[in-house]
Amino acid sequence: MNTELSPRKLRASARGVIALAAALGAAVLVPVVAQPPKAARPEDAITQPLTPRSGLRLPEFFIHDPWILAEQLTQTYYLYTSAPSRLTGLNRAGTFVYKSKDLATWEGPFVVFACPDDCWAVPQEGAWAPEVHAYKGKYYLFTTLHNPTKPLPTQGVPARPNFMRSTMIAVSDSPMGPFTLLKKDAPVAPSSFMTLDGTLFVDPAGQPWMVYAHEHRQKHDGTMEALPLADDLARAAGDPIYLFKASDAPWINEQAVPNARATVYVTDGPELFRTRTGQLLMLWSSYEKNDLGMDSYVETVARSRTGRLKGP
Repeated sequence: MNTELSPRKLRASARGVIALAAALGAAVLVPVVAQPPKAARPEDAITQPLTPRSGLRLPEFFIHDPWILAEQLTQTYYLYTSAPSRLTGLNRAGTFVYKSKDLATWEGPFVVFACPDDCWAVPQEGAWAPEVHAYKGKYYLFTTLHNPTKPLPTQGVPARPNFMRSTMIAVSDSPMGPFTLLKKDAPVAPSSFMTLDGTLFVDPAGQPWMVYAHEHRQKHDGTMEALPLADDLARAAGDPIYLFKASDAPWINEQAVPNARATVYVTDGPELFRTRTGQLLMLWSSYEKNDLGMDSYVETVARSRTGRLKGP
């Protein structure tokens, strides 16, 4: 993919995502993604499970890594968000959903997924960046799970402990869940890869793919990759392919500022869509001046020169 387009100077925010979905008729659904924020949030003080309420407006409820599904059958918007274990009432992390008819007032949260005990991940460790896609008559939840007790080789600058992290896929007959994992014994992507923020992409030939970010913590220069999936999305249907690396973005070199800190290149939150003219674009996230945690976390755009997933 060609990463020639400049980043949009937008901080990742739930309000911005929903405004974008509304402006586009909810045809393009953009997740706010990836790393947990470092700043203290009001919901961090909450220790009791959240009780569903109606008539909620966006500033009034818990939201992190949101994703909106515009469901035609019920004429309803479903907003999915990460659910910490302390808020689900189940002592396990998972996914909340809120529902709305107008994107202005919402009802929820409802627990639609909770990480089970009998899978490779640690249930209390979080379920990041949920997305729900309608595909062949069912609904598929993509969410990133973790297991810090299963270390992976650590390298890079600065060196940080790596461990099993990967996007899992769960299925339901309803956008309200419950969602059940399709594969429990191991990640869908290679187990030795530390990955996150997987999304569904179906190419013109009908082949489903999981497009994900390969962690900068493992790669140093984070990459975007794609894994072909079986028709039922339950397993990989081949080896992953490489799309591009974070340092390919020209604006990184244009805006970088010399300092004494280690240089890292972050890839987060891929989301693909086609424009009305047939161009294939990817929204993705990184740090504005390639300075992890020290400057703006922004949305940027990559364009496939060929219109195909492989790009370039």
